Amino acid sequence: MKWLMLMPACLLLLACAKQDEAPEPVRPVLSLIVQSQDVQRLGRFAGSIQARFESTLGFRVPGRIARRWVDVGSAVKPGDVLASLDPTDQRNQVRAAEGELAKVQALWINAQADARRQQQLYDRGVGAKAQLDIAQTNLKTTGASLAQAKAALTQAKDQLGYSELRTDHAAVVTAWQAEAGQTVSAGQAVVTLARPDIKEAVIDLPTSLADELNRGLEFLVASQLDPSVTAKASVREIEPQADAATRTRRARLTLASTPEAFRLGTAISVTLSSAVSPRSELPRSALLDKDGSTRVWVVDPQQHTVALREVTLLERNEQSVTVASGVQVGERVVTAGVNSLKPGQKVIVDEDSVR
Repeated sequence: MKWLMLMPACLLLLACAKQDEAPEPVRPVLSLIVQSQDVQRLGRFAGSIQARFESTLGFRVPGRIARRWVDVGSAVKPGDVLASLDPTDQRNQVRAAEGELAKVQALWINAQADARRQQQLYDRGVGAKAQLDIAQTNLKTTGASLAQAKAALTQAKDQLGYSELRTDHAAVVTAWQAEAGQTVSAGQAVVTLARPDIKEAVIDLPTSLADELNRGLEFLVASQLDPSVTAKASVREIEPQADAATRTRRARLTLASTPEAFRLGTAISVTLSSAVSPRSELPRSALLDKDGSTRVWVVDPQQHTVALREVTLLERNEQSVTVASGVQVGERVVTAGVNSLKPGQKVIVDEDSVR
């Protein structure tokens, strides 16, 4: 009878024991698959495509600009007229030189005739030697004046030709520094030309980064309008001094290839990267810092359980960490809720989480 009375109590104790031994609940987690990185991204910078060779031209004579024949962006060929001065002064100089040459030529003809006449008189014995010497000296002087007058005319014609500003090579007009109606001096900058045959990428780099550039760095240049148009590049030149306002140094990059879309002035974005030893990047939320060690939860794909794994870090910031060792490529790591898990606990992997 007593045994029957104790039965309910025993059953109650057994039920409580089984309830205490109930397994941990299955917990849904966010995760990602570990991927290897062998390239370190150092930054992305905006820039433009420019010509390696540029020249600024000016008139060789002073004057007032009468007309500009081409606009910015125009392609010009060797010998094309870019701008012209009012040629009135140069034409007057040509006319004056032509008049001076005609006068000297007349004097030269007279000097020749006088020298022949004095020579004939001297040969017949009726002319004085002094008169012959004077005639011959006058002939030489007039001859020198004639050569000088011819040179002056040539120079005046050259000055007239200089009133037209021409290009001696194929180029693209990139800038005008003077307008029609403006009076310019000889040699003053008027127009800037860029040679389109050799192009390069130009960017501004922070001084700290520019000082650390080495041959192992790789630049990937992409068009901002069409990021699919890319080309690799290498450093050709870095300005030695930083800009006083921006504290940046201008870098010029040699393009390995020049896509047709890379026209002069094209806006580009340049990604700077460097080859590094294999490593992986994880979100900062995947770390579990405890007892002086850094660990992550690794998901067993067969048992759907988690286990702690100690990892070695290269660097960390507020958003992510760089892992040197401890996890393998292809393993799945928990990225959220790491403080609420226990070793061996079953989890449900959210297939829509970051991969």
